[in-house]
Amino acid sequence: MRMLRHRMVDGEMPDTSGAKQSLPLQAYTVIQQLKQQKFALQNEQQQQRRRSKTSEHITAAIIANLPVGMMFVAPHGLVRQANAAARRILGFASPMGMSVAQIFHDSKTFPEGGNEIKVTDAFADALHGKPHDDVFQTWHATPNGEERSLEVTLIPVRMPGGEILGLASVFVDRGEAAALRQAQLIRAEESAELVLKVRTSLSTIREWAEQMKADGNGGTRGLAGDISAEAGNLEKVVGQFLAGNEKAKGAHA
Repeated sequence: MRMLRHRMVDGEMPDTSGAKQSLPLQAYTVIQQLKQQKFALQNEQQQQRRRSKTSEHITAAIIANLPVGMMFVAPHGLVRQANAAARRILGFASPMGMSVAQIFHDSKTFPEGGNEIKVTDAFADALHGKPHDDVFQTWHATPNGEERSLEVTLIPVRMPGGEILGLASVFVDRGEAAALRQAQLIRAEESAELVLKVRTSLSTIREWAEQMKADGNGGTRGLAGDISAEAGNLEKVVGQFLAGNEKAKGAHA
């Protein structure tokens, strides 16, 4: 600034017309680049928010439609989320905001090879990171007075640093599961009976076709042979189905 002031006094003003023209152009270019970067950043943030919301919706839909009960308990012991299966199994229209003690009262666990403790203590131990049985059984009394045999799985949900955010608990109604298995076996038996009848009919059709093939003329023999072959193929398929059904019954037994 001193040098410029001296030059102005001495009448030696440098030619700055080129600098005046280049400086605004450079500033404009930098501003445009910053605007483009800001727009790209905002666009990326919006896409990330949309992906996050989509992922949350998918996760919520999966949990809501699980056939087993799923409940999330916060560190203070209050229920934050519960899917439809959990509400049906536990017998509460809306357990959100309720404590574990309010839901299970004095219910006790029946761990395999472990000591019998209160269900509320099992939840408390899991929330505080204490050693516990991840899976246990208990009798649960619903508000309507129904008793249900439950299998409960406790899964601590942790931050990357190890801090527990809450507890995901999975409930399986053992009585309901047993009834479902029994219904499946009954349907399998009914299907086997129906398929056996179909197999008998196919065998009869095949015998008739073989007789027609032996007694008929040229055209009839060809048609009868095709019928016999198709009936034989169907008999093989039915036989494979029956064999698979017997294996499935043996696995459930």
